[in-house]
Amino acid sequence: MNLMLDSLWRAVAYCMHPRVIALSFLPLVAMVLLSFGLGYFFWEGSVASVAAWLEEYELVQAFLGWLDRLGLGSLRTVFAPLLVLVLATPLIVMLCLLLVALFMTPAMVELVGQRRYPLLERRHGGSWVVGLLWSLGSTLLAVVALMLSMPLWLIPPLVLILPPLIWGWLTYRVFAFDALATHATREERQLILRRHRGTLLLMGILSGYLGAAPTLLWASGAMFIALAPLLVPVAIWIYTLVFAFASLWFAHFALTALQRLRATTPVEVLDAEPVPPGPLADSAAGPRPLPPPEPPGFPPA
Repeated sequence: MNLMLDSLWRAVAYCMHPRVIALSFLPLVAMVLLSFGLGYFFWEGSVASVAAWLEEYELVQAFLGWLDRLGLGSLRTVFAPLLVLVLATPLIVMLCLLLVALFMTPAMVELVGQRRYPLLERRHGGSWVVGLLWSLGSTLLAVVALMLSMPLWLIPPLVLILPPLIWGWLTYRVFAFDALATHATREERQLILRRHRGTLLLMGILSGYLGAAPTLLWASGAMFIALAPLLVPVAIWIYTLVFAFASLWFAHFALTALQRLRATTPVEVLDAEPVPPGPLADSAAGPRPLPPPEPPGFPPA
């Protein structure tokens, strides 16, 4: 717990570093271009499809009628767009996480390593290809979990619990691997992940709930729809900064755990190679001891 809290405040301090702030604009630009590109081609069709789908359910229509009686009929026009945004949010979050892992995490691990652990040996236990496959595989599992859990989102408390839990698990999987890929061997990485699994998972879940904060922008309803061109980039940048913080948090924790692991690992002392028999063996072994003196014989009679 002490290591987790120590890494927490160090990650917050490193978020103020100019290099980290500059790097955060790379995922932001990529995500904004992608979001507006997809919105330009698919937004109207998606909203129309969701609105037609909602009209088929009497329960939804009864809810909208109840809003009309309360004088909140304006929410009817934004209900379908908000639902599209809610459904798209998990994908936006996971794409932000992957872009941070791709564009920012290697540079931030390098920053932490240079400033805090310049003497920590880099044993390169995870290549870039292995890390990419690990991230894509973990993301695929997270997408499957999100799709399977969507029916449970209709239960009000679970929609605020399940998605952040899944994002947190994905954060733990991706950033814990990337933090150790350069400095640790495969065996060291597996040992640290196994030894600190509970703490690392807790860090990921806390990061997942922190990443859910920009979703509160969707609650502004009609105001958000009107200001979407401004609020969408703000929300994406907040997602980016949250995952940059999480990446720094995992980097500080993992590299400190690796240093402690190596400090407590006993050094193996290799035996000297045997010398083949012969004259060299005699010279290597040093002078032979003299044989014991023979016992004195009895004097002749």
